[in-house]
Amino acid sequence: MKTLQDVDKTRVPRHVAIIMDGNGRWAKAKLQRRIYGHQHAMQAVHEATEAAAELGCEYLTVYAFSTENWNRPQEEVEGLMELLIKAVIEETPTMMKNNVRLETIGDTSRIPKRSLDYLNRAIEETSKNTGLCMILALSYSSRWEIAEALKGIIADAQKGLITPDQVTEETIRPYLATRNYPDPDLLIRTGGELRTSNFLQWQMAYTEFYFSDMLWPDFRKPDFYEAICEYQRRQRRFGKTGDQVEAENQQS
Repeated sequence: MKTLQDVDKTRVPRHVAIIMDGNGRWAKAKLQRRIYGHQHAMQAVHEATEAAAELGCEYLTVYAFSTENWNRPQEEVEGLMELLIKAVIEETPTMMKNNVRLETIGDTSRIPKRSLDYLNRAIEETSKNTGLCMILALSYSSRWEIAEALKGIIADAQKGLITPDQVTEETIRPYLATRNYPDPDLLIRTGGELRTSNFLQWQMAYTEFYFSDMLWPDFRKPDFYEAICEYQRRQRRFGKTGDQVEAENQQS
């Protein structure tokens, strides 16, 4: 079991993303409804956020609700929207205490007004905090994001603001929902599934993946530290050779 002292704080990932999987299976194993698992997932979110803040990570993006999740049973969706309100109310004082800034990406126009009002209130209240930026991916999917980016590029092209030969990886970035954030260095996915589920697919071209069989409601700080330690054991090459990276590290 890893502790805070096991992590090299000079090599902490700047941006960690999390796919919080396994709530439903956790509840089913306890002979409970799926919403029971979502309710008990809040402690895992709390601990991951505190761990990221303690380590000095700058950004933490959690996949809270995908565009595909709207297709789940209405009772579960409504329960999740109410849980969003509860989580925002309960966690805002902790975010203020820990200097955490809350932001969101996704098609929030689909979020019920009552839930959205509470969310926007928390975003405003924490907006002046200068520590960890916690990003809720809410009603989000990569395909939605890329489609929206294309709409923006086409609209600007029709206005004469951009031409086809000017479209590059860098000119696409300002049209993405994540334009204000660096790409994730590390993705953590719990629940034993080995896929990215339509999450930050443009941004994760060179992200390190860490998969865990643990179901999300059981996730705690030592599990976050373990993922960070595994990340630190890897060599990130970004298309270069290992020898090139080693030489650059020695020069720096």
